[in-house]
Amino acid sequence: MEKTTEEKALEIAKLMEDGKGQNVCVLDVAALNSWTDFFVIVTVTSSAHWQGLYRDIREYIADNDLHIHETVNKSPQGNDWNLVDLGTIVVHLMTQEARDFYELERLWHAGRKVK
Repeated sequence: MEKTTEEKALEIAKLMEDGKGQNVCVLDVAALNSWTDFFVIVTVTSSAHWQGLYRDIREYIADNDLHIHETVNKSPQGNDWNLVDLGTIVVHLMTQEARDFYELERLWHAGRKVK
């Protein structure tokens, strides 16, 4: 039986937690936009940490019918915020400083918090 997008988002969230990602949050934003269904928001502690989590994401998608559409460094300061666009799921790997500054959970507060 094929997994739903929500199940995949929750599995990615679990993978991020297993990789020591902090304050992992999954938001259902499907009703709020036309370009993605779920955000997985994760706090990372360093550039090496985000790279390790990114490697875990790449390994996961190979087995779960997902593809990376784009990886974008969203912060002008460097590696504070890396966005991994998987189409129906967008993973945000952010330092605590970037997460505090951009406040994605507050910005997308109308989204249903899944985790």
